[in-house]
Amino acid sequence: MSRYAEVILPLPLDTTFTYEIPDDYQDKVVIGSRVIVPFGKKKFYTAIVVGFPFKLQGNFDVKPILLLLDSNSVVCHPQIKLWSWIADYYLCSIGDVYKAALPSGLVIESESVIEFNDDYEESLDDRLSDIEKVIVALLSSHGKMTISALEKAVDKHNLSPVIKSLLEKNAVIVSERLNERYKPKRVNYVKLAMGVEEAFAAVKRSPKQEKFLLALLEMSKMLRCSDEPKEVEREALLSRAGESIAILRAMLAKGIISQYTKEINRFSFNGASTKPLPRLSEAQAVALDKIHKSWIDHNVTLLHGVTASGKTEIYIHLIDYVLKEHKLAFYLVPEIALTTQLTRRLQAVFGKRVLIYHSKFTDNERVDVWKKLLEGSDPCVVIGARSAVFLPFKNLGLVIVDEEHEPSYKQSDPAPRYNGRDVAMVLAKMHGAKTLLGSATPSIETRYKAETGRFGLVELFDRYSGAKLPQIKVIDIIKARQKKEYVSPFALETIKVSRQALDAGNQVIFFQNRRGYAPHPQCKMCGWTPKCDYCDVIMTYHRTSGMLVCHYCGAMKTLPNVCPVCKQPAIEIYGFGTERIEDEVGKNFEGKKILRMDLDTTRNKNSYDQIISDFSSHKADILVGTQMVTKGLDFGNVTVVGVLNADTMIDIPDFRSAERAFNMISQVAGRAGRREGSTGIVIVQTTHPEHPVIKYVTTHDYLGFYKQELAERQKYYYPPFTRIIIIQIKHKEVRTVERVANIFAAKFRQLFGNRISQPERPVIDKIATWYIRRMMLKVEVTASMQKVKTIIREAYEELCADADVRRCVVVYDVDPV
Repeated sequence: MSRYAEVILPLPLDTTFTYEIPDDYQDKVVIGSRVIVPFGKKKFYTAIVVGFPFKLQGNFDVKPILLLLDSNSVVCHPQIKLWSWIADYYLCSIGDVYKAALPSGLVIESESVIEFNDDYEESLDDRLSDIEKVIVALLSSHGKMTISALEKAVDKHNLSPVIKSLLEKNAVIVSERLNERYKPKRVNYVKLAMGVEEAFAAVKRSPKQEKFLLALLEMSKMLRCSDEPKEVEREALLSRAGESIAILRAMLAKGIISQYTKEINRFSFNGASTKPLPRLSEAQAVALDKIHKSWIDHNVTLLHGVTASGKTEIYIHLIDYVLKEHKLAFYLVPEIALTTQLTRRLQAVFGKRVLIYHSKFTDNERVDVWKKLLEGSDPCVVIGARSAVFLPFKNLGLVIVDEEHEPSYKQSDPAPRYNGRDVAMVLAKMHGAKTLLGSATPSIETRYKAETGRFGLVELFDRYSGAKLPQIKVIDIIKARQKKEYVSPFALETIKVSRQALDAGNQVIFFQNRRGYAPHPQCKMCGWTPKCDYCDVIMTYHRTSGMLVCHYCGAMKTLPNVCPVCKQPAIEIYGFGTERIEDEVGKNFEGKKILRMDLDTTRNKNSYDQIISDFSSHKADILVGTQMVTKGLDFGNVTVVGVLNADTMIDIPDFRSAERAFNMISQVAGRAGRREGSTGIVIVQTTHPEHPVIKYVTTHDYLGFYKQELAERQKYYYPPFTRIIIIQIKHKEVRTVERVANIFAAKFRQLFGNRISQPERPVIDKIATWYIRRMMLKVEVTASMQKVKTIIREAYEELCADADVRRCVVVYDVDPV
């Protein structure tokens, strides 16, 4: 075996690194093992082994591996192959992909700890400040402490300058220690340590011990010849017996029972499958048959089915087919919110064979799911959001990408800026699995690929059980105001139709794609608006917290009582976010229970589940929400949906704005009237009733919209007729970012001609103190993207001769959405 291991580090570095394998670890290190390695002067990192070079490339000192964490692979070979593809395609480092892919609970990192230097003596010429004295006192009494622990103890943020000062005075010592986040769940079990008759003889003089023994025998089912014995958890046994821990200890001392500890997986489903496979309508059965036939010639098939056409039932039949083939199915969804309803539907059919994975899980829970897939061999179905594409799949047979059009599949920041849908298709191809893309409003690129033969195409244009598509009414806000039939944010017609639905015992959804209370606080005297100190945006007022919040960097400040410019108490709140809509709904629909679903109400792990469960079970009458409510949720009692301001989706300077607006309005409209006999009504409020998007939405004419949008894209050379790479230059000084952007533009103009745009200021050109300039590179679909990316990388290395270029952050966004 080679004496060296090639590893990936969880750092934004484009290369791998070589370390020496100590004699103790020879023949134990395998590809995919985690190892602890030193990097830099003092830091230690968890690295992933990806190879064993037999000779060193270059003349440099090789450091040894410090610790082997696994003698088995934690990352499989197909995963490493997928990581490499993502790094190459999305122009990021393999370290960025590693950091995004592996659950943080599996990544052991070093952290800085501070301790008092016992040899320190305070100098009269260099006295300690008050805060330095407090820190020294804390370290003297507590020993080693992390910077975060010190900050919490003194209730002060950013102690780095103080620590630096103490280091210069030799008052403290900074060292590194390894920190492991994952804590396995261990459970104590109790079992009988002797024969049953012997045990009863040992407890006959103690009624409490006899009661405890009977509870143990009952729970373990040892006295039932027909049943297999069960393991008994200690806490459950104590609860059933109703006795104290002292009784257990006494029986342990007598040797009547024994106790043992097991490491268990946190992710478990205790129920069993309770429902058979759903019955398919004739249209669904035909679609299912066409999908199977399509896979004969295509690895990827698009299922284009209208909202409430029963795509999920078809998915369930496909999953069942794959599981019977003893393979694994992967069900990808764009939002965590969707996993709630889907999990229940899948568990009802497949029971404990359903696994869930998303970012709301704790580190420990994510590691448990990872280990279950890594170590298990039983066929199962994994349902998860974007990050689930990185799981260690084995024997993968099917990938389903639901709501494939959703922009939520695209990771924006930080790197890797990958599209979960596209990565899932590559994942399936690497495993030899088939992919099904599902949507009522497919992305323009996906529908085009299906029509031109790259993907298979199956259409399902009838709603399940004969339910009809909802009627869509468009209300011209300008005309409604003129007729005094509009009281912001509702037209009187919207209120009337909603009340009729509520009086009939149905439910209503109001959609507003802006969170917060009001997006535009403004002084009515001088026009002052509160801007973020770090971004080029107006801050949004949140009444619940009473704060102004920047939705880009998260900065917060209080709303002043008087205008800081004209000194008048004239600040008014304009516009409507979901928080304010919730208030207005309460005023117009008194006595009705209201729920709100947006980023602010779903920050906790179980928030999605609670909101969706309450609304599904009709514990609330009205749901107010942002785009979260548009994505595939199934509420049987909803008959009215109100789109309160369609203009916020249409008036966006982006070539995809029309597609996004059409998809979003169509999808939220699809929440209405989803059951047989139910008539859905969708009210769209807008100041642009003649806009083409509104006309196509009103008639449910996806194909008409698709043809018009495709013609526009072809005319102006946008996808699917080109591929796009956005190049962003960031720096904290505006002059530097402009100079470097011009340098890039000049170089790329030499290389790509008019395919590269001139540098431009984006709509928001400053975020979190970073000024931004961007360029768009359009590449023909017939061109080699590999060659294009090689040219970009080589050009960047050449431009790095300029000091300003090295000081800038350069971001590549491949296939932006």
